[in-house]
Amino acid sequence: MGLLSEGSPLTWEETKNLADHVRKHGIIQFINLYKRLRDRQGDILKWGDEVEYMLIKFDDKAKTAKLSLRAAEILKILNEKEYNDPDNIKSLWRPEYGAYMLEGTPGKPYGGLLVHFNVVEANMRYRRQEASKLLEPNEVLMSLTNFPRTGAYDFTDPPTHPTPNSGASKSLFFPDEAIYPGHPRFKTLTRNIRLRRGEKVAINIPIYKDKNVSSPFKEDFSPFIEDESSCAAREDHIYMDAMGFGMGCCCLQLTFQACNIEEARTLYDQLTPLCPIMLALTAASPFYRGYISDVDCRWNVISCSVDCRTQEERGLKPLEENKFRISKSRYDSIDSYLSEQGEKYNDVPLTYDDEVYKQLLDNGIDKLLAQHIAHLFIRDTVSLFSEKVHQNDLEDTDHFENIQSTNWQTMRFKPPPPNSPIGWRVEFRPCEVQITDFENAAIVCFIVLLTRVILSYKLNLLIPISKVDKNMARAQRRNAVTAEKFWFRRDITSDAKKQDDGQPEYTEFTVNEIINGKDGIFPGLIPLVNSYLASMDVDADTHCTVQAYIKFIQKRASGELLTTAAWLRKEVVSHPEYKNDSVITQRINYDLLKKVQKIISNEISCPELLGTCMLSKTNETIPAAVAKAEKVPM
Repeated sequence: MGLLSEGSPLTWEETKNLADHVRKHGIIQFINLYKRLRDRQGDILKWGDEVEYMLIKFDDKAKTAKLSLRAAEILKILNEKEYNDPDNIKSLWRPEYGAYMLEGTPGKPYGGLLVHFNVVEANMRYRRQEASKLLEPNEVLMSLTNFPRTGAYDFTDPPTHPTPNSGASKSLFFPDEAIYPGHPRFKTLTRNIRLRRGEKVAINIPIYKDKNVSSPFKEDFSPFIEDESSCAAREDHIYMDAMGFGMGCCCLQLTFQACNIEEARTLYDQLTPLCPIMLALTAASPFYRGYISDVDCRWNVISCSVDCRTQEERGLKPLEENKFRISKSRYDSIDSYLSEQGEKYNDVPLTYDDEVYKQLLDNGIDKLLAQHIAHLFIRDTVSLFSEKVHQNDLEDTDHFENIQSTNWQTMRFKPPPPNSPIGWRVEFRPCEVQITDFENAAIVCFIVLLTRVILSYKLNLLIPISKVDKNMARAQRRNAVTAEKFWFRRDITSDAKKQDDGQPEYTEFTVNEIINGKDGIFPGLIPLVNSYLASMDVDADTHCTVQAYIKFIQKRASGELLTTAAWLRKEVVSHPEYKNDSVITQRINYDLLKKVQKIISNEISCPELLGTCMLSKTNETIPAAVAKAEKVPM
């Protein structure tokens, strides 16, 4: 979720009045940090994953499945190990937006050895088991991107009720009790985003038009609101009105440490065109507010859920009180590349603060990084704590991180923390979380291998930012993996503007062609990964692990295996209670999540989702796994 400062949250008016103060000192803090650490060299590859989970409570008698609002209680116990013995822990736990959510990471980052791929899945399983030991009867931990009935009637345990006329969200559907209560950041963000925007957030996702869905589909909200004309719901769309519908989703993220700032900038750029491809490949969220939608991914839902832009900034009114027209929400795909190689592909006009930009240039920061930071800093702070207003800009970076961590983009460029052994990093953020630890481990290891292939083979995946934006829109469509084509670079081993055949640098490929290759046209990412692995002295156990993951990715890309979203849709529409009306009833939801839990616990197999790729992995520690194999660096 980002920076979790402790303290007393200021009111929106107090925060608004300090927006310039935060920006001014945030920029100074970044300049000081950059000057101190720009020449840092020699950091080794370290990386780690973040998996977000939901707590689900089953009532087997009533045949219901609801979100359990006990995350704060469970997190308190999970954190005790970290506080008591920080040097000997296998997992770290952090709060997330929902009162039903937990975020788990490895206790320590993985390093640059191929053998570490043997312990990723085991550590994910350890996390799941560790948290599951603290659950009540009929309570389970699930890595679901979105709970199908979030915002529908009676979706929480204990029962809660939305308060449209009061509270942080003022939502028709999402109660404030479903927001994590253990840290003031979450409700503060919710309230301040709404107040800054000047109205509630508006999320409209197209509904899946099954044969018994009315045309046009239009819900009646008049019993819940005084003035229905003020409701932002659109016909043939599922309407949502709160931050919780987006930030209450779960995801799978990775962070990589680079050897220096230049390598970090290269990875940031080269991974950017892969963001929509991996979003489509991991699609896992077709249900919203108890309805089947006509999209497969969460991305636009979250983007709209934290869109704090005013009507002026969205171009609906002339600029008077605000300084900029801003084309995107603060949660969206990136707007510019950072490396010299990427500069010519920055084809979308970038909005940035000219004064901040000049200040950065005057302090020795190059144009591309300066405009990136100046672009982030067109945003206001939307959460500020009284204890953090006045800081030492030579040592602290909280004001910088305040703005940086609330620009939630597909990629994040992360400077080293002050007074820390941690180096320059990049964060890969688009992936939807999958049902099983095997799937999540496969995706994580595949992306890590891609970073090694990119750097080792000096690949060039860059395409214009405008094409990346188009790909992000396509990636969220129903069955995008098999039904859509994506802009991608034709020759990823060359930087030439035109190829020998006179064709342009980039064209449209399917996900299958990008991942598995197209004969005589495109080599494919997995063949390149296999070529890289063939040049390494990989032990048998690691080879077996990696090949199981690669086989899964290949089959998911080709359509031989269903995406999570496609599988979830199939399960719902084939349910005997389903009435072809795009409605997910309590019973349908119960039966669906019961089946999900049986898949997680290996009570049943699911070959159409997982194939026969899964391995039975022992719960090894990293030292034990490393001791069994030759230490082959990536």
